[in-house]
Amino acid sequence: MGTILSDPLVGHVLDGRYRVESRLARGGMGTVYLALDTRLDRTVALKVMNPTLADDEEFVHRFIGEAKSAARLSHPNVVGVYDQGRDGSHLFLAMEFVPGRTLRDLLNERGPLGPHRALPIIEAVLAALGAAHRADLVHRDVKPENVLLADDGQVKVTDFGLARAVVSSNHTKTSGLLIGTVGYLSPEQVEHGVADQRSDVYAAGVMLFELLTGRRPFDGETPLAVAYKHVNNSVPPPSSLMPGLPPALDDLVVRATGREPAQRPADANELLGVAIAARRTLPPPPPAPENADHLAIAGGEMPTEVIRRDVHDTLVVPGTPTYTPPLGGPPGGPRAPVRAGAPGPPPPARSRRIPRNALLAGVLALVVLAGTALLGFLMLMTEVPNGLTGITMQAATAKAEQMGLRVEVGPARNSDEVPKNHVMATDPAAGDMMRRGGTITLIPSKGPRMIPVPDVRGEELKDAKSLIREAGLTPGKVRRASSISVPKGEVIRTSPAAGEKIRHDSTVRIVVSRGVPIPDVRGTLLEEAEKALKERGFDIDVTEKYSEAYPKGRVVAQDPARGGAAKGSTISLTVSKGPPMVTVPDVLGMPIDEATERLEDAGFQVKEHQFGGDRVRLQRPTGRVPKGSTITIVAL
Repeated sequence: MGTILSDPLVGHVLDGRYRVESRLARGGMGTVYLALDTRLDRTVALKVMNPTLADDEEFVHRFIGEAKSAARLSHPNVVGVYDQGRDGSHLFLAMEFVPGRTLRDLLNERGPLGPHRALPIIEAVLAALGAAHRADLVHRDVKPENVLLADDGQVKVTDFGLARAVVSSNHTKTSGLLIGTVGYLSPEQVEHGVADQRSDVYAAGVMLFELLTGRRPFDGETPLAVAYKHVNNSVPPPSSLMPGLPPALDDLVVRATGREPAQRPADANELLGVAIAARRTLPPPPPAPENADHLAIAGGEMPTEVIRRDVHDTLVVPGTPTYTPPLGGPPGGPRAPVRAGAPGPPPPARSRRIPRNALLAGVLALVVLAGTALLGFLMLMTEVPNGLTGITMQAATAKAEQMGLRVEVGPARNSDEVPKNHVMATDPAAGDMMRRGGTITLIPSKGPRMIPVPDVRGEELKDAKSLIREAGLTPGKVRRASSISVPKGEVIRTSPAAGEKIRHDSTVRIVVSRGVPIPDVRGTLLEEAEKALKERGFDIDVTEKYSEAYPKGRVVAQDPARGGAAKGSTISLTVSKGPPMVTVPDVLGMPIDEATERLEDAGFQVKEHQFGGDRVRLQRPTGRVPKGSTITIVAL
């Protein structure tokens, strides 16, 4: 009790919503707490993942995806997933709280359950797995610890997707680990670290064997020894340990636990049909005692074991079970359950000291046996060859088959480096160990991930860039262009165009409207300029000034002179009033040559008329005239 009270999370509120009341159980992947959802005022089971997993970003990404998939499962035999979240370093899953106990607790208490109790439980488990399999979700860690027996007698399966989240993360990829409780791992999980619906079928078959016999089909000194047996030995019929079991149950277990996936039912739904048919062949059950109780559970979990895929590496088994599950009875058969209050067997007599030589001989024999077993295991293994990746699927298939391997095609993945329909990866990977003549999975490339360009026409530039980034693409260069129809500042088009699929690492160029194009009306008459600008929706502001370059009434300047502007914008025009007015010099009485020079220096044109004399007697016009005017002078 002190350990639970000292848990630092007890009493805290996670994500501003879940108040942790007490710790229920601790396992290999996380700790389960009883918590109150303060928002909905309901009790939930809160599974907080271990910090080593929560620090792995790839695991977090996979965990969120698997939680969403599990939350979509709605079935009476599936523990409901309500929410997932993260509060600082605490990554958690909020689930339905099921008062009761686990199937492991029941097995520890009672041992073999008998056909009439085992089959209803396994059928409920298969119904839950069947719902998951219909949704393309694989459990990957089916075991009695993940089967909850509610106080009301209902059977529920929990922890969907967590094993996949772990096995897909860097927590296992970087160290060559595979995930699962070793006693229930299918041969393909041990050899290749891959699992599908048929792997869940295998684990369910092993669990049924344990329900009927009180022990798992394979035991060993180490997890590796157990894994070796799963790969190389067939699960025996349960009647080999429990004589008298109906043949239909032997057939059910053997069909579910075929060493090759193809030998098993395709999914849990198919196996459920076989189980129901087997139950119908059973003789009527004996009458139940009056004080028979319901199957019930209490929150608890056996840690999931993590073992290395490489048989040469040291096994890593994190976590310690909070109880010791029964692994079998005495050599003569399964042990009968002990009833509460019954006197136990007498204590064993003190054993005599074993001679030292006999002890050394025994140790040496164990070493030799272990070495022989390991050598036999290694002789069955081979290294996955190089050269299967980067080539076409057809070529890789032919090459693998020449090496005596069987080939399966896995789901295609995107790759920026490997061309489409070429092999981008194998499972197991090159250099890994696998069983000789086993199955290798070729993962084909779908080529680079292609993303359709979003339609950002009519958007402001800032919003358009955000939409392009949200689509997974990168905004590229921005160019400005005039447009009669698209307002200034809005996107006219993109290159590539909207809807076109491009590589995810491509950039999208954006063309933004400068507004309506402004015509250049300089040099035109004011009336013509006004008409051209008003037709495009512009307002006009006119000023006048003298100009020697432009005749009166013509546009001297405009602002802006080019580019584009929004409709309703004002265009400023400067209109010529003609040349400036200047005073004509008085040249009367001057010699005609001197008079001409004087007028030309003043900027006038001069027209001469001479009738005999050489002095100017007449000039026209006089006074103030436009600069550059022609002055006529007459000499008499």
